[in-house]
Amino acid sequence: MSDEKPPPNNRCLFAMKRSLLLLTAGLLAYAGAARAQTKYLTKTGNVSFFSATPIEDIAAQNNQVAAVVDVSTGQLAFSVPIKGFVFKRTLMQEHFNENYLESDKFPKATFSGRFTGADAAELAQPGPHAVQATGDLAIHGVTHRVATPATLELKNGQLLATASFSVASADYNIEIPLLVRNNIAKIVTVRMALACAPVPGAVGATSAPR
Repeated sequence: MSDEKPPPNNRCLFAMKRSLLLLTAGLLAYAGAARAQTKYLTKTGNVSFFSATPIEDIAAQNNQVAAVVDVSTGQLAFSVPIKGFVFKRTLMQEHFNENYLESDKFPKATFSGRFTGADAAELAQPGPHAVQATGDLAIHGVTHRVATPATLELKNGQLLATASFSVASADYNIEIPLLVRNNIAKIVTVRMALACAPVPGAVGATSAPR
C-alpha cells in the first residue's frame, strides 16, 4: 500500500471545492429563510378615529388591532375589537359600545383584501411605498367593498403600514340618537398604523386574524 499523499495542488483544490459547497449551502439556506419571511403579523396595531363638529370633537384610540400582511401575495387582513377603543370621556365610551356600535352583538370590525402597487422586490427597497388597499370592510354586521391609499415600508426587520380613510355611520347602519346627532359627525376619519414582525416559515392564505 502506498503512503504517498495527494500533491499540494490537489489538496488546495479539494479545500476550495469544500469551501465553495459550504458557502453555496449557506446561501441557499439564507435564501430559503428570506423567502419564508414574507408574512408579517401584529396584535398591537393602532387604529384611531376622529369626529369633528361645531359642537364638540370626539376622538378614540385602540391599540389591540390584530393584523397580518403577506408581501408575496399582496394579501392583508385585520381585526379590531370594538371594546378596545378608549375615549377621553367614559360616558362617551359607554354610549359608543352600548348604543352605537352594539359591541356585545358585533364585537369586531374586520377587513380582508389585498394591496396593489408594490411587490416584494419593490418593498425591499428603502423608504415608504405607496400602495392601494382594496377589500371587504365589515362593521356593525354590515360589509362594504372599500379602496384606500396606504403606505408600506420594510424597516429594521418590521413591516410598517399606515392608512387613512373615511367611514360614514349610515353606511353601516349605525344609528345616532336624535338628541346627540349634531354632536357626532356623519363621516369620521379613521387612521391605522401597524408595526408587523416577520413570521418565519409562514405559508398559506391570509385570513382575518382572531
